[in-house]
Amino acid sequence: MSSDEFRSAGRDTVDFLAGYLDGFRTDAPESRPGPTVAPGEVYASLPPSPPMEGEPFEAILADVEGLIVPGLTNWQHPGFYGFFPADSSPPSVLGELVSAGLGQQGMLWSTSPACTELEMLVLDWLAEAAGLPDKFRSGGPGGGVIQDSASSSSLCAILAARDRSGGAEALPTLRIYTSEQAHSSIEKDVLVAGFARHQLRAVPSDDAFAMDADALAAMVAADVADGHVPCLVAATVGTTSSGAVDPVPAICDVAGPVGAWVHVDSAWAGAATVCPEHRHLLDGLDRVDSYCFNPHKWLLTNFDCSAFYLADVQPLHDSLSIVPEYLRNTASDAGAVVDYRDWQVPLGRRFRAMKLWFVMRSYGIEGLRAHIRAHVVAAADLAARVEAHPRLELAAPLSLSLVCLRHVDGDEATEALMAAVNASGRAFCTHTKLADRYVMRVAVGGTWTTATHVADLADLLDDLA
Repeated sequence: MSSDEFRSAGRDTVDFLAGYLDGFRTDAPESRPGPTVAPGEVYASLPPSPPMEGEPFEAILADVEGLIVPGLTNWQHPGFYGFFPADSSPPSVLGELVSAGLGQQGMLWSTSPACTELEMLVLDWLAEAAGLPDKFRSGGPGGGVIQDSASSSSLCAILAARDRSGGAEALPTLRIYTSEQAHSSIEKDVLVAGFARHQLRAVPSDDAFAMDADALAAMVAADVADGHVPCLVAATVGTTSSGAVDPVPAICDVAGPVGAWVHVDSAWAGAATVCPEHRHLLDGLDRVDSYCFNPHKWLLTNFDCSAFYLADVQPLHDSLSIVPEYLRNTASDAGAVVDYRDWQVPLGRRFRAMKLWFVMRSYGIEGLRAHIRAHVVAAADLAARVEAHPRLELAAPLSLSLVCLRHVDGDEATEALMAAVNASGRAFCTHTKLADRYVMRVAVGGTWTTATHVADLADLLDDLA
């Protein structure tokens, strides 16, 4: 593809994407949030073998529109309330395009100085915007790095904690603790890090579905008495099922005396702290070892972009740093630079900071705050409608922009209600179980979702319940 062909294809691609997004901005009636294809339908619509000769770009883009788009779950649809949001935005898409076009490999400072230093700067900007403690800024023992997901961020924390607690030799004695409401990635990360399932201790939750700190203290004390070593406590600020907030200060009170690492997963809720009124979510953060939240959930930045911060990066370096001769260079050997290869499991890494830089410059902190605040208000209005409804009730306290509800007639009625909502084509929701009861989750937060869309969902619930 020549430069002129690239320019032409690029314009056509942006035009196509703008048209796709216009369907969400204008509430085109043919646009639906949920999938409509049957299993295997997309696969069967595509050629069984690759082309022997190259095809015109126009044909490829036409197949994206005609074959791929109909088989999408439209996460950017304003009526998509399933899971937590996976925000995208035009500035983020353009930043991703620039990153791809520049084609950088940022494993070392020497392999792309700007890739490394822009990431350091953007993570410092983000820490300031979100009100994080100064210990997470670059220039000291700690700092931030962009991982692909909170799953990878938590894995890095577990690896660092494992090796700080004695590593392979001590592994059978180590214990990790997290709430029974924690994200499933914690369990997977524990297994990937070499622990047995029984070494992960599921701490009971309280009536608000947050970790019970007294139960944690009792479990830790019992394990210590049995000769085990508390290695890490993974707290969650904004659980997936209900948005519950674990009591981080009380958790630190338990973990500190036994030397356990404290990691806080705030993948979704952490974005809200760009608004000063939500900074209570950071209580106790000055005492933890690591923290992560995902701009790709609620800060207008497309996947993948998880901000992972450490109070002291050295334990992670001790776990992950391997330096073959072919990666040695003067700047690294002198300790004068950050080499992000030592902050992650893979060696290679892409230029993720570019899109976040584009987003923060395009919207500004006030624009990001407005985005968060609009969704929090819309969710509160929906929760009020649910509470006033004779056949609906809240299944958990309102948490930022997450509304958990159920039908008063029980699980079957709740499941039927959600199925009817999804079948309407106006909204798409997912479920969870809380206190062993079926619960419908409404996660407000999409880029194009407004109060009008959330009010439409409330009207739909009125009609169907």
